[in-house]
Amino acid sequence: MFRWLLPVSLLLVAPPLAAQENVAGQYRAASDRIIAAALADSAAYARLAELTDRFGHRFSGSDALEHALEWILSEMREDQLANVRGEPVLVPAWVRGEESAELVAPRAQRLPMLGLGGSVATPADGITADVLVVGSFDELTARAAEARGKVVLFDVPFTTYGETVRYRTDGAVAAARAGAVASLIRSVTPNSQRTPHTGMMRYSDSVARIPHAALTVEDAMMLHRMQDRGERIVVRLRMSARELPDRESRNVVGELVGRERPDEVVVLGGHSDSWDVGQGAMDDAGGVVAAWQALLILKRLGLTPRRTIRVVGWTNEENGLRGGTAYRDAHREALGRHVLAIESDAGVFAPQGFGFTGSDAGFAIVQQVGTLLEGIGAGRITRGGGGADIGPIMREGVPGMGLDVDETRYFWYHHTDGDTMDKLDPREMNLCVAALAVMAYVVADWPEALPR
Repeated sequence: MFRWLLPVSLLLVAPPLAAQENVAGQYRAASDRIIAAALADSAAYARLAELTDRFGHRFSGSDALEHALEWILSEMREDQLANVRGEPVLVPAWVRGEESAELVAPRAQRLPMLGLGGSVATPADGITADVLVVGSFDELTARAAEARGKVVLFDVPFTTYGETVRYRTDGAVAAARAGAVASLIRSVTPNSQRTPHTGMMRYSDSVARIPHAALTVEDAMMLHRMQDRGERIVVRLRMSARELPDRESRNVVGELVGRERPDEVVVLGGHSDSWDVGQGAMDDAGGVVAAWQALLILKRLGLTPRRTIRVVGWTNEENGLRGGTAYRDAHREALGRHVLAIESDAGVFAPQGFGFTGSDAGFAIVQQVGTLLEGIGAGRITRGGGGADIGPIMREGVPGMGLDVDETRYFWYHHTDGDTMDKLDPREMNLCVAALAVMAYVVADWPEALPR
């Protein structure tokens, strides 16, 4: 009975046909050149491989991260990007140290594990205690009397990342509130080859800080089956994690300066840091290098837009978000001239389009840009998008976009030793480069600033 409303609602957000034809006519040739250049070779993949092979994982506060950032800045200068610089950021320095988990009863077995970022250590001789396995926070609440003095294991199957990751971030607080001496989680992943996944967790000042770590999906399920059979489960947990003083780091920046309105900016990038496992190729060196390559393609094609396009490799996304916050603070006076922020932080897999957060009028424009990407399967523009690093400036009113990709395999390797170069495909990465370059170029060159 609301069918008559549909054309009216579409008129509110859909661009007029003439405007669509104007975009196609004005930018089709340039976008086709960009896409062809992006697909012509595997320069982006080769550069990503060099970065990750040379420096490995790049955890906040580590020498590896700082050496990698220096290399990126040097390479950007070699590429003759404009205004290449490192913008200072003070970052945390949590160190994992030695760690292990063992099943003591009903039989002896080593349990692959990873301490969760920010966890406190166990006593030097470890913690040996009985285990209580629960399947939810509600079950822990109902069985709180059984948890005192035990290690609580949350065996929660993956549904969505946003839903399941709560057990990683909040599990230690819930377990401590019930009197547990340590907490464990089933790794947050839909697929496992007995590989644990790390990630950030948090504490509350209202309860004791207890060690918090991740087991593999397989082992969490095994311990749950043992409990269901009525067997007593005992584990020994050793963790030597420690927090060092904050350390100086940098957001790395390079630009293609606009030809008419250089003080207006489209910013795009990803985060240069990673967890202290694997190579951080997927999460998120690929996002940084893809944005960087997008800028280089525009430069090499002589496509200088009206506005400046700024590529940023943010630091400390994984365990603090201080890079994104520092960027906001350093550029606060200029945020009114930030036209759009684009982030790539879901792996450089086959792109499907972008998610956009901003005004209806801005959404209508980026939908038009999406039509230029339909030929490579990346033309879908949806409501709602952004990223952790651009979140601070989005909250100040800057429109934001996130590159949407095929995430089928992303959470298989997320925050594990399996996040390595071989999980990525050169052509898929090139398609991401093309999508980022076309979107950034057209928005930066649009006659009017993207409406807020």
